[in-house]
Amino acid sequence: MLTRPVNTRGPSMTQEAITELAAIRAEALRGPSERATEAQHAKGKLTARERIGLLLDPGSFKEVEQLRRHRATGFGLEAKKPYTDGVITGWGTVEGRTVFVYAHDFRIFGGALGEAHATKIHKIMDMAISAGAPLVSLNDGAGARIQEGVSALAGYGGIFQRNTRASGVIPQISVMLGPCAGGAAYSPALTDFVFMVRETSQMFITGPDVVKAVTGEEITQNGLGGADVHAETSGVAHFAYDDEETCIAEVRYLIGMLPSNNRENPPTVESDDPADRRGDILHDLVPADGNRPYDMHKVIEELVDDGDYLEIHERWARNIICAMARLDGQVVGIVASQPLALAGVLDIHSSEKAARFVQTCDAFNIPLVTLVDVPGFLPGVDQEHGGIIRHGAKLLYAYCNATVPRISLILRKAYGGAYIVMDSQSIGADLTYAWPTNEIAVMGAEGAANVIFRRQIADAVDPEAMRSHMVKEYKAELMHPYYAAERGLVDDVIDPAETREVLIASLAMLRRKHADLPSRKHGNQPT
Repeated sequence: MLTRPVNTRGPSMTQEAITELAAIRAEALRGPSERATEAQHAKGKLTARERIGLLLDPGSFKEVEQLRRHRATGFGLEAKKPYTDGVITGWGTVEGRTVFVYAHDFRIFGGALGEAHATKIHKIMDMAISAGAPLVSLNDGAGARIQEGVSALAGYGGIFQRNTRASGVIPQISVMLGPCAGGAAYSPALTDFVFMVRETSQMFITGPDVVKAVTGEEITQNGLGGADVHAETSGVAHFAYDDEETCIAEVRYLIGMLPSNNRENPPTVESDDPADRRGDILHDLVPADGNRPYDMHKVIEELVDDGDYLEIHERWARNIICAMARLDGQVVGIVASQPLALAGVLDIHSSEKAARFVQTCDAFNIPLVTLVDVPGFLPGVDQEHGGIIRHGAKLLYAYCNATVPRISLILRKAYGGAYIVMDSQSIGADLTYAWPTNEIAVMGAEGAANVIFRRQIADAVDPEAMRSHMVKEYKAELMHPYYAAERGLVDDVIDPAETREVLIASLAMLRRKHADLPSRKHGNQPT
């Protein structure tokens, strides 16, 4: 019997190479130094690898170009060539679905972008587009690597170009976990969703020092571009959280509501919430008096599966609600007037917010449900001079251009141009329903009576009595709940308690809807 010869010459070259590889990998995984890690933690921030560990399913991460190092010289760079070059790239899974990720490592060059760093990001972005899977960026970088000059700036150009190419093709999510200044802020702005963490993440084009030098204004980094500023004032951030763990957990939740790419439908789940569940509480949630406010969130909670939904831009432009939820396990996008804020009127910010959300849902095959209780557009010099016409047109364009299933429901008021813009049947809603309390009109009865019957009111012995009489007459003739239904502008007037069942049945019918747009390079949407 043949026996294997005993190796008496020590380790083979292969074993030596494997040992060397293990040592190199350990160095790459360890990062620059324990001191740098401690400094990161002292700021209340996790390391890049810790963040990836929270985002992806355990053990699923596959790293790409872990051993990449820069080849720049000058300014001492040739003596400092760490593995990864300050960015970790690769793919893994979230709830079993493939997701690509890149994460800036602030411990290496402050996460600043150089040529090799940018090339790694370009590669992982190209892989995500080719594979048709979501891309998540975990941002914690100090901008372009100054020592590499224009090569670093060109790297940003490649990222922006890929952000644009991927737009509407795969979901792109930016998670801001540290500073993001200058041109680096434009990549998140090009993506679909932006998450921020309070106190530790900031975004601005010019920092506080430059602002002070140019304008004389003094402001802190968080005051200029912190999470709350962008979540409440600028609208740049869709979500803001107190800590990284909660933030990244919500990123995972959002990914679960999105398809992997524009050729797929969002994931469905089994729902224990009965499709035919009645919502008798809706009879009391919405006052019949159109001047009395109520919280539209409570209506949404009553309609969707288990009352669970994810609100987008919760704290910006609160007079309109944009949310993702499920109806009978199917993901839907909800656009809803909010009577608690500015009486639910449309203005510049709410029009922009809803338009962007409608476009996102349409790009990723998410049906739209619009809950309407809108008294019109906000009047005022500031609104007109600020361009309410073109901003309102953004929402109009978004709805008219959307080919996903679209259902609108009029709860109470639907007046003037705002009625048209909020996905009315005339601009392409597939189905339009109304509650028996609906009022669809050019304007409110009081305003209409003042215009139509101006002369009769002025000539009357008792103008107030005449005005009251004419308001009642106008309501009786043109604003009763069935006026629009009689003219085919509403498909049905329904019992509020049956709304959930009606919406689910309608969406099931529309699930295979197919609509073609005219052949064109792209539309020229309002800006």
